[in-house]
Amino acid sequence: MKKALKFACITCAVSIALTGCSQSNNPASTPVATEQTQQVKTYNAKTFFDTTSIMGSSFSPTGDKVLVSSDESGIYSLYEVDIKTGSKTRLTNFEDSTYPIRYFPNDERVLFTKDSGGNERYHVYVREVDGSIKDLTPGEETRASFAGFTKDGSQFFITSNQRDAKFMDLYRVDSKTYKVTPVYQNTQGLDVGAISPDGRYIALSKNNTNKDSDTFILDTYKKTLKPQLISKHDTPAQYTPETFSVDSKYLYYSTDAKGEFSEVWQYELATGKHSPALKDDWDVSFIYFSKSGRYQVSGVNADASTKVTVKDTQTADEIAMPKLPAGNLRGVNFSSDEKTMAFYLNSDTSPSNLFFWQVGSNEAKQLTNTLSEDIDQNDLVESTIVRFKSFDDLEIPGVLYKPKQASSTNKVPALIWVHGGPGGQSRTGYSAMQQHLVNHGYAIFAVNNRGSSGYGKTFFHLDDKKHGTDDLQDIVYGKKHLQSLDWVDADKIGIMGGSYGGFMTAAALAFEPEEFKVGINIFGVTNWVRTLNSIPPWWESFKKALYDEMGDPATDGERHRAISPLFHADNITKPLMVIQGANDPRVLQIESDELVAAVKANGVPVEYVLFDDEGHGFSKKENRISASNAYLNFLDTYLKERFGPQG
Repeated sequence: MKKALKFACITCAVSIALTGCSQSNNPASTPVATEQTQQVKTYNAKTFFDTTSIMGSSFSPTGDKVLVSSDESGIYSLYEVDIKTGSKTRLTNFEDSTYPIRYFPNDERVLFTKDSGGNERYHVYVREVDGSIKDLTPGEETRASFAGFTKDGSQFFITSNQRDAKFMDLYRVDSKTYKVTPVYQNTQGLDVGAISPDGRYIALSKNNTNKDSDTFILDTYKKTLKPQLISKHDTPAQYTPETFSVDSKYLYYSTDAKGEFSEVWQYELATGKHSPALKDDWDVSFIYFSKSGRYQVSGVNADASTKVTVKDTQTADEIAMPKLPAGNLRGVNFSSDEKTMAFYLNSDTSPSNLFFWQVGSNEAKQLTNTLSEDIDQNDLVESTIVRFKSFDDLEIPGVLYKPKQASSTNKVPALIWVHGGPGGQSRTGYSAMQQHLVNHGYAIFAVNNRGSSGYGKTFFHLDDKKHGTDDLQDIVYGKKHLQSLDWVDADKIGIMGGSYGGFMTAAALAFEPEEFKVGINIFGVTNWVRTLNSIPPWWESFKKALYDEMGDPATDGERHRAISPLFHADNITKPLMVIQGANDPRVLQIESDELVAAVKANGVPVEYVLFDDEGHGFSKKENRISASNAYLNFLDTYLKERFGPQG
């Protein structure tokens, strides 16, 4: 498990979290004159959330449809998209969001996953061709995930903690009868990383520390199921399974053992030979292959943007893509005959749109238009990558959004945005929440403080057991950088963030009480003592790595108390907003309840927005709109002081 996923990065895994901010009572758009008499429209929350979020790119067996999940109805639901017409057919209609896994290889049954009210106990479901739904992993306390089909499609694999809440066991499921057969009982805290297409080999990983992990191979054809270590090494390094070759002869794994950044290496199962496969000047984020293995898809995290490459393995050349709108590729998938490719394009000013392309042709067809038709894309803002020196001269990167209204004669208020994690990364790409605040005249500087992923393993570990101290100073120095810009109002700078970023927001107000004028804590940790003693049981396999990162509650309780904003809430003197999901299994509601009560006792303005039907992040569009209205009204009141300070 990579560090960026260890705690609670609510801005990654599902892009549903933290989108959009505005006032829904305004007209759909209002012209605002800038210094250059340019007209910039500002859009209300309802208009911004007419924008659709979409994910998934699995082709049907015949290649004529693509399975996606879209929130156009207000909840993420499954749809089939006809690649010829772009028309969508809705497949699910639950109260909770549903997320696509894929079609069955040989028919149009669909696998998908969902939890209940944001509790993160995801189950694996099958939707039959007739529309009926079957839960393949029942149980109120069960958490399960899909692990892959065999190449012939006769079987697939799931992991589940049904036997032991702490560990995910591996099971084989018959594609016709859904009979479930145990494959591997996980008693060592290993995680399934990849399964060979022939179903024989299982690649497993184990987190030893937050700097060190191992990769194992399990040969299911042997009578004794004993994982074999294939990553022997003397110096701490990460080894993580990625995928198998389509002929099941090679495992591809990533490792940072050879330098600062992760590379992909190839392991030959028959001989045990290791050889380099793919490297770059940045982290190689992923690698996978089309069904026959002809096409290799890989991605590199290049300075907070993902650069995807598709290579023809027969020629070893990159395939020549057709001319496309500006944006970065993501979600690349091939039809079973490999004649057609589905993919998304995403940019700072355009949410992800689904395309399909007949490989080798001169033109790709855009199947979706996800930006609201009432929003002029020209009113949105492209980011720039900015670097500044922190307190110890360490160079800190960030993603900066400058409102079009901003100039030296029209200075604007600004916000430091802090990502989730610990160990996440603020990245380029469309964010309705950030774009909407920028649209309303707030600069946003998404600082990637020390400890963020994507900048090498040394940078990655600089915050270990220094949370709320050194990384907080990076945020403070990010504010100083904003104050050096002649288009920023130096006296009107706030801070906001989600999950770990919510902790950093509360920490900034508690430990640097004069630095930021306001703070918005979204699903943020405020009491590390409680949080680290109440982590979900399914985190057991990487608990040791988390403790290496944050400290073991058995021995570091004093430090956890020292960095927890809740115990220092009497220092908070600036207006605070807190957002919380009642079903959050990571940051319990009581943490936010107690922080709000403590800050109110100081006589400080506090606004508390509690969502009864959310967990650690937003899954419902209606709630994102409500939160967005709350963000903007709070900032207009206490940062812009448009309405004057209120108690």
